[in-house]
Amino acid sequence: MPSESDLQRAVARRRTFAIISHPDAGKTTLTEKLLMYGGAIQLAGAVKARRASRHATSDWMEVEKQRGISVTSSVMQFEYEGHTVNLLDTPGHEDFSEDTYRVLTAVDAAVMVIDAAKGVEAQTIKLLEVCRLRNTPIITFVNKFDREVRGPLEILEEIEETLRIDCAPVTWPIGMGKTFRGVFSLHDDRLLRFRAGQERAEADGELIEGIENPRLDELFPDEIETLREEVELLRGASAPFDPELFLAGKQSPVFFGSGINNFGVRDVLEALLTWAPEPQAREASERLVEPAEAPFSGFVFKIQANMDPKHRDRIAFFRICSGRYQPGKRVQHLRLGREIRLGNALTFMANERVTSEEAVAGDIIGIHNHGQLQIGDTLTDGEALSFRGIPHFAPELFLSVRPKDPFRAKQLQKGLKELGEEGAIQVLILGGGRTVLGAVGQLQFDIVRHRLAEEYGVDAVYESVALHTARWLKFPNPAMAEDFARQEASSLGRDGVGNPVFMATNRYNLELAEERWPEVRFVATREHGELMAD
Repeated sequence: MPSESDLQRAVARRRTFAIISHPDAGKTTLTEKLLMYGGAIQLAGAVKARRASRHATSDWMEVEKQRGISVTSSVMQFEYEGHTVNLLDTPGHEDFSEDTYRVLTAVDAAVMVIDAAKGVEAQTIKLLEVCRLRNTPIITFVNKFDREVRGPLEILEEIEETLRIDCAPVTWPIGMGKTFRGVFSLHDDRLLRFRAGQERAEADGELIEGIENPRLDELFPDEIETLREEVELLRGASAPFDPELFLAGKQSPVFFGSGINNFGVRDVLEALLTWAPEPQAREASERLVEPAEAPFSGFVFKIQANMDPKHRDRIAFFRICSGRYQPGKRVQHLRLGREIRLGNALTFMANERVTSEEAVAGDIIGIHNHGQLQIGDTLTDGEALSFRGIPHFAPELFLSVRPKDPFRAKQLQKGLKELGEEGAIQVLILGGGRTVLGAVGQLQFDIVRHRLAEEYGVDAVYESVALHTARWLKFPNPAMAEDFARQEASSLGRDGVGNPVFMATNRYNLELAEERWPEVRFVATREHGELMAD
């Protein structure tokens, strides 16, 4: 039987982080290169070549391969230098921000990828705001220095001003594009020479010790004086890296490189192991849960249907917050109030799924879900805990849906139920039983249309709906809920778990209802598992 000290050591080895960025900043490419260093894959996928035989390992869904984008959140585990690394690759596309927000509740740190040509972009700003809510430590990787990009000082200034986070450069580029020569480590006082085209996890290149090393004058006679001036300026004017400020989410160490060329990636990975926190204590509604506690606990932050289309499976992604998982473990399902057995949980290693023999706090496991688990569910050894903070946002776009073939109605409902449980779409039922899909972004509709056809064999008719927005309803008492249902029947619907939803045809319609019912709360964001009606 493993001892408490064994559990503490196992937890201390874990690093669990997400990669965040605006679309096309190079996030999925960076994910691939990190997996190479962990030995999870041998050759990186060509994420831009849509007709290529290789695709990004983290992009498993067929539509992702066709479009060359990430629209799901992938979880991958690998071993590196005595650590177990749990890497969560989030969808960069803003239409899937809900999925990304949920993933960020399950990590202890994040790597923010910045496109060196475009700088700070809209989605990056939103994602950093989410990280700031939890004071998540952020490591910054400024990507694409193998291209003609903006100057590093300009990029640093923009990050600090736009994202309101202090930057501490750890490496510094020499040149860019065709004259990109490498990066100088301010931390280790050495230059790493750049060579293009490193698809495999090989040595990064020649290391040259010391900024005054004559070898630098031989190699880079045209660039070395500029580098020495910039290094002197940085050492005199910029704040040095402070681990405490980093862990508090107030300072970000900054690395420069080229993900596609596998340059600068090892620096980021080693910084994660050295500086990023081990699994942290988690706030539950009842108390603070420490990761090295023996009692088991954790929460579901994502559900994915049909990861293996041959078996029509549904997997619940579960963040362990304390204790240890072993096959066949029995746990208490707090929402359902009953015991369930966790048999044959999965660990995700690149694009392979293996049965987990053991997992501890910080690890992400996959639980086969037969409809009993929802996003936000808490499982424990028996203690009544509730981990909070997993959001669900009111949709702003709407389409009605019905099958072209009425005999496929059951398949449509099954598909919508499972996709709704994933959070890929919100399924709303209006009066009279009409089914309406709600989304935050248009791409969600495109993905659901594709998946209903490919995974469930349903060809459906989609029609626009004259709706402006939706709000969940929170009533002070059952009597008012009944009164509201009678008087506002034409605007009342239900979401996928039975919560009452007000469907507003325009902004005036919503404002009028809020004035008419001052004691009713019209809610734009709710937590998963939260029933709005008292």
